[in-house]
Amino acid sequence: MSAKRVSTRRTRTALVATGLGVALAFGAGTTAAFADEAPTTLTGTAALVAEQAQAQAATAATAAKAADAAKAAPAAKAVEKTVLWTKPVAGYTLSATFGKGGTMWASKHSGQDFAVPVGTPVHAASAGVVVKAGPNGGGDGPAYGNAIVIKHADKTYSQYAHLSKINVTIGQKVSKNQTIGLSGNTGNSSGPHLHFEIRTTANYGSAINPMSFLRTAGVSI
Repeated sequence: MSAKRVSTRRTRTALVATGLGVALAFGAGTTAAFADEAPTTLTGTAALVAEQAQAQAATAATAAKAADAAKAAPAAKAVEKTVLWTKPVAGYTLSATFGKGGTMWASKHSGQDFAVPVGTPVHAASAGVVVKAGPNGGGDGPAYGNAIVIKHADKTYSQYAHLSKINVTIGQKVSKNQTIGLSGNTGNSSGPHLHFEIRTTANYGSAINPMSFLRTAGVSI
């Protein structure tokens, strides 16, 4: 074989090898590129899914809070209504009830009696302004003894009778549960107690059932 043919074969072999190398190189590079792109594409999709899930979770949480707030609103209103009123005395025994008949009253009993010892603190059942205070039932008659009438924001009136002492004056503003006097046995009374009324006006004859009123207002008696 001549030197020229040997040289030609070597050249062809080198070119083939080079071509294979280039092909292999490009093939490997292409494979590597696909390998790099696949995780990147998957990661991007996963990120979008995660973001969507977070957004949905946030929306659900907001909806849940709104639902809780809606449920809590009526309860909050009920609490607000309850705290407007309270019992006029503590440590009592319920005695004569509203509407009871008998010789003790000119008509039927116009309030609820709370039997308590003389000198028991009497509290304003709700905030308001004193419109009557004094002997002779504060103007409602001697049967009530020393008495107080308070006007409240809801246009109702509360009355406290047979007191041994009055601690407020006409025109004075009082707060709920404020001590306005002391229980007693004055006027037409068969024993120490507080006579309590709820009225639609300041005057005798407009009384409504005080127990029903307080219970509707949320007061437990």
